[in-house]
Amino acid sequence: MSTASVPLPHWINYGLIPLLNLVVAFLISGFVVWLIGESPLDALSLLIEGALGNGEGIGFTLYYATSFIFTGLSVAVAIHAGLFNIGSEGQAYVGGLGCALVALALDRYVPWYVTMPIAVIGAGLFGAAWAFIPAFLQAKRGSHIVITTIMFNYIAAALMVYLLVHVLIVPGKMAPETRTFLEGGQLPKLGWLMTMFGAKLGAAPFNVSFIIALLAAWFVWVLIWRTKLGFEMRTLGVSSTAADYAGIPYARIVIIAMLLSGALAGMMALNPVMGSSARLQVEFVGGAGFVGIAVSLMGRNHPLGIVFAAILFGILYQGGDWISFEMPNITREMILVIQGLVILFAGALEYMFRPAVVRLYQQFKRG
Repeated sequence: MSTASVPLPHWINYGLIPLLNLVVAFLISGFVVWLIGESPLDALSLLIEGALGNGEGIGFTLYYATSFIFTGLSVAVAIHAGLFNIGSEGQAYVGGLGCALVALALDRYVPWYVTMPIAVIGAGLFGAAWAFIPAFLQAKRGSHIVITTIMFNYIAAALMVYLLVHVLIVPGKMAPETRTFLEGGQLPKLGWLMTMFGAKLGAAPFNVSFIIALLAAWFVWVLIWRTKLGFEMRTLGVSSTAADYAGIPYARIVIIAMLLSGALAGMMALNPVMGSSARLQVEFVGGAGFVGIAVSLMGRNHPLGIVFAAILFGILYQGGDWISFEMPNITREMILVIQGLVILFAGALEYMFRPAVVRLYQQFKRG
C-alpha cells in the first residue's frame, strides 16, 4: 500500500508532519543566514520580535494573515472538489474592483457598516465572475483549470491597469488609482481588540476584514463537512468515477466549486482596498493569491489549519521586514528566499517525511 493512502491520526497528519516541514525549512534558512555571516538565532529572535513583540507588530502580522486566510480558503475549496485553482491572484484583483465600486458609490451616503456587507457581496461576485470562464471551460470543454486560471491572472492584471489608468483614475493625477474613499467606504481598525490585550495597534492596518475572514473560515467548514454540496465536492475530489457512479453531476459541482473559490479570493480585496489604503491601486494583491496555495497545503485544506498557516506566513512577512531593517546584510531578497523555503517544504515537499512517519507509526502500533 502506498504511504499516501495509509491513514494516520489527525495529530500526525495535521500537526506533526507540517511541523517537521516547518522545522526543516527554518533549519535550512538558518544555514543560509549563517553562510552570509549572520547569527541564525539572532535572526530568529528578530523575526519573533518584529512580528509578535508589540501591538503594532502583531497588528501587521494579522493584517497580512487576513489576506492569506481568504486566498488559502479559496484554494482549499477548489482542492476539495479535485481542482487546483491557481487563479486566486487574478480573482482577488478583480474582486477589488467590485468592492471599490461599492465604496465609491456609497461612501458619501451611508456609514461603513452599511457599505461593508454590500462590498463583501460585490467583491465576492466579481471574484466569482472571474472564475466562471475557467470553470466553464473545465466543466464543458475539458480545458485544464491550472492553465486557464494562470492565463486569467495575466488578463486580470492587464484589465485592472487599463481601468485604473483610463477609467477610474482621479482627473489631473498621475497615480493609477481611484480617489480615496470617504469614511463610509473604509473598514475601521481593530484597535479596540488590541487594547483588550493591553497592546496598542499603532500604524498597523489591522481591520474588520479579519473578522470577516474568520467567518469565511467557519462558513467553509460548514460547507465542506456539514452540507450535501460539500459531500458531493469531496466525493468528486476523491474520485470522479465514484462521483459519476453516485449520480453527482460533474459540470455543476466544478462550476459551483470554482465560483465559491473565486468569491473567497475576491473577498480578500476587502483587506487592502477598504481596510488599509482606502482606495483601489495597482498590484494591491501583492502575491497573496500565490501564497494562499502554500497556506492551504500547509493547513491541509482545513479552515482551522489555514488560519494557523496564514498567521505563520503573516509572521514571516512582518518579521522578515523587521529582520531586513535590523540586519542590513539580510536583504529583502534573502527574506524572500526564507519565505520561499517555507513555501517549498509546506507545498511542493509537503509529503517528504510522510513515508518515514508512516513506517515509524506502523512499527509503534505493532510494538
